[in-house]
Amino acid sequence: MSGPKPLANILEITPYKGGQKLDHGWKLSSNENPLGCSPAARKALTKAAEHLEMYPDGACFGLREAIGKKYGVDPDRIVCGAGSDEIFQLLGRAYLKPGDEIIQSQHGFLVYRLVAQQSGAKCISAPETDLTASVDAILERVTDKTRIVFLANPNNPTGSYIPFDEVRRLHKGLRDDILLVLDGAYAEYVRQNDYSAGMDMAGEEPNVLVTRTFSKIHGLAGLRVGWAYGPESVIDALHRVRGPFNVTSVGQAAAIAALADDSFVTKSADHNNDELDRLKPALEKMGYKVYPSVANFLLIQFEDRDGKRAEDADAFLRARGIVIRDMKAYGLPDCMRLSIGTKQANDDVLAAFEAFAKAD
Repeated sequence: MSGPKPLANILEITPYKGGQKLDHGWKLSSNENPLGCSPAARKALTKAAEHLEMYPDGACFGLREAIGKKYGVDPDRIVCGAGSDEIFQLLGRAYLKPGDEIIQSQHGFLVYRLVAQQSGAKCISAPETDLTASVDAILERVTDKTRIVFLANPNNPTGSYIPFDEVRRLHKGLRDDILLVLDGAYAEYVRQNDYSAGMDMAGEEPNVLVTRTFSKIHGLAGLRVGWAYGPESVIDALHRVRGPFNVTSVGQAAAIAALADDSFVTKSADHNNDELDRLKPALEKMGYKVYPSVANFLLIQFEDRDGKRAEDADAFLRARGIVIRDMKAYGLPDCMRLSIGTKQANDDVLAAFEAFAKAD
């Protein structure tokens, strides 16, 4: 007996694999906040956990109100989800059908492709320039089948970003019926003056959606809370296809508290930028190629020779209790992604990388 068969396009999907960890040492493979989460968020979670017998607020009213107040936007134009990942899944349900196309940059976040595959749509990758999204390359690949353009800005796993005037040029070049999704998962880390996460654009344009997450700088990855802001019509469509209780009560409570803790966010961003400034030149001095990053990770390129390749470095680091991220799935087999850790973790990383550089 053969049993039920899934759709053919589902069997073509390679499941997403998150960053691995060891039983000991440092996990620096998932871009998690090394400082943990806001003490206020942890306290709010504990209080909310006193009533786990009750369903969460299906509309996430309190959380949407808090987000609206924080960013000065209309709460009715916000939808919340189980991480921004779920928002992407909802977009696939609402806007993609077999034969449609999405466009992403060459090394864009893997989940975009999965969303397209689940809907029977095709993912078109636009070549990058120096591992940075190219507006011209994206626009050149627009066809009458294009439905969504996903732009992670900053981009994971490259750490690069494009200035906001380039984002506006991208939007201007798209048809009105193409949805531009600006994924700002790492937006809070960026301090460059020419950067914007696009909230104003999402408030003004009928085809721009901004997605954000509490998993990164807020340190709530284990609770899976994300949100999107954009046109009323898009938000309405996403509400229609989401589950009725898709964000947990403890997740909502912790996220509301995290939003109010500006000191924790500032401390996290300061730590991250200080350590980026320390790690990148130190690794380059050892002979590694390290790409510029405005996020909370570094993309490191390794030599193409025996004993010095990325997989050799991976094995060497694992033996010392350090796990960073393999980049083969992103089409970067000679690279690995290092998440910024605590100062102690980063000290150990530098010592391990120096030992690997000197190893025969």
